[in-house]
Amino acid sequence: MKTRLLFWVNIAVLLVLSGMPASFTIAQKKIKPWQEWSRKDAEHILNDSPWGKTQTETDTSELFFRPGGAPNPRTGASNADPLRDERGGATNQASSVNFRIRFLSARPIRQAFARVITLDQPEDDPKVKASMNEFVNRDFDKWIAVVVSVDSRDQRYSRPAAQALATSTTDSLKNNTYLERKDGKRLFLHRYQAPSSDGLGAKFIFERIVDERPFLEGNSGEVRFVSEVGKLKLDKRFKVDDMTYDGRLEY
Repeated sequence: MKTRLLFWVNIAVLLVLSGMPASFTIAQKKIKPWQEWSRKDAEHILNDSPWGKTQTETDTSELFFRPGGAPNPRTGASNADPLRDERGGATNQASSVNFRIRFLSARPIRQAFARVITLDQPEDDPKVKASMNEFVNRDFDKWIAVVVSVDSRDQRYSRPAAQALATSTTDSLKNNTYLERKDGKRLFLHRYQAPSSDGLGAKFIFERIVDERPFLEGNSGEVRFVSEVGKLKLDKRFKVDDMTYDGRLEY
């Protein structure tokens, strides 16, 4: 019995020791060059990563069919809805709008954008390649840039949000748009740029250096992006600890 016990103890020790180098190797695995990313890789970085998050708002008001003009059984109010009529009638299903909130000043996000653009080219174009490399390597030493775009399976629902982003200005946003650290310190908007034809989305620009120090450092814990754009309330948290990429804090 004692011999058998020692045998299994030795096997367990060997398994643990043999597993250590494998775990270390995985942890130290070199990051795959962005030029080799698949579209799925790039979209993951853009939409569900330490530098890119998705805030989804779901509208269930038209989940159940109600004839136009009929009273709402819950509130008693008329169901006549000009916005619904403008959209082309009730959908009778829940509809979702996705707000993509991304740190454009973080290199992985720029790499992901560049990879998607490159994959969309019908053939390898040296000019596009050079342009994408320049975009990826752009210097953001003075600014933090957050970009926001909106999409939905039903564009009738995303249209009001897109319109709100298109018509907003720095003055209309500067008092209710900020980055907030875990310690409560807030960094308010410096400049806003409405969405343009570049496809990156609306740009929220913040100063990177505050009181002669970077606003975010390795011990900042988390950072929260908040903005009220018309009736929209954007609110997303990012873990600063997870934002290290290739040995450098990227945001």
